[in-house]
Amino acid sequence: MINKINERVKDINVPGIRVFANQVAQYSDGINLTIGEPDFHTPDNVKKAGIEAIQQNKTGYSHNAGLFELREAVSNFFADRYSLTYDPETEIIITNGASGGIDSILRTILTEGDEVILTAPIYSGYDPIIHLCGAKAVYLDTTETEFIPDPSKLEELINDRTKAVIFNYPSNPTGMTLSKEQMDDIVSVLKKHEIFVISDEIYSENTFGKKHVSFASYEEIRHKLFLVHGVSKSHAMTGWRVGFVLSPKELMLEVLKVNLSNSICASLPSQYAAIEALNNSRDNPEEMNKSYVERRDYVNDRLVELGFQIKKPTGAFYLFPSIEHTGLTSYEFATQLLEQEHVAVVPGSAFTTFGEGYIRISYANSMENLEKAMDRIEKFMENLKVS
Repeated sequence: MINKINERVKDINVPGIRVFANQVAQYSDGINLTIGEPDFHTPDNVKKAGIEAIQQNKTGYSHNAGLFELREAVSNFFADRYSLTYDPETEIIITNGASGGIDSILRTILTEGDEVILTAPIYSGYDPIIHLCGAKAVYLDTTETEFIPDPSKLEELINDRTKAVIFNYPSNPTGMTLSKEQMDDIVSVLKKHEIFVISDEIYSENTFGKKHVSFASYEEIRHKLFLVHGVSKSHAMTGWRVGFVLSPKELMLEVLKVNLSNSICASLPSQYAAIEALNNSRDNPEEMNKSYVERRDYVNDRLVELGFQIKKPTGAFYLFPSIEHTGLTSYEFATQLLEQEHVAVVPGSAFTTFGEGYIRISYANSMENLEKAMDRIEKFMENLKVS
């Protein structure tokens, strides 16, 4: 029956992130620097809210758009944090993680032959959905501009088939953030074209040294913008699967139809936990960020000492060093490092062909493990030079 399977599904491969994350598990002393997941625990008060929801038998369906109390909490959060106004009644949908929100958005707007512009290197989760919709991903190369989109190059890629542009800042995999001035230049291009803007800002609470600026703060593109967010990264709630999409009413009415057809609603106990996270644990990311900065600086400095070229990240929890000086492809580097030193990193090629020549290291890990991992990478580099 395999010949009856959708050919587009056959075209999709298991992401490189998961390939190496799965392989490192075979080593008892393996160190996994692949997964983009906080190594912190969900705050106790948030866990308690989820537990109490279960104990009180709040385990059924919610409104398809999510609990109104949670949508209200999301609305208040964005108003207080980023001065953004979204109506909890009509402009916010709770989804199964940010990934669920992105899936619903893309299946709502895309038709056969459409094109979606992605800044590259970029997270590997967008392209498969675009492909399944019969659309095509078109990449905006940022490797020549320190991983920041060049507005003129963006303009060149927009044509009659362009349906949307996706931005993911702070960036996975590069850790780069956008300044207000850089965003101004990008928006000056976006406002001229009738295309959707999808801004995946799941890492907005994980920025270092400067406050995050949302694309939603630009009124001239608000009518065509989907803001995607969630509590996975900010509150160490990846497994709770709570995301949210914010957009104008007329767009959300359509997205809701797709989202409810796919999942009906997000997990009810998880929604109650998210209410607690947004209402009473807003400072949680700041505590995690203190550790992230310490870890980032340590790993960054060790890599520089070993001869790696790297643009120091200002957000998320990833480093994206160049490995071109080793003479290895990113897949070869990651494979040999795993086999020889039992340290798992992600080949840059997992983030489109524009990521070739780099590796991604997640420093969302304990300092103890990061120290061990860097010692092993140093040993690997020494052996590589000998060979």
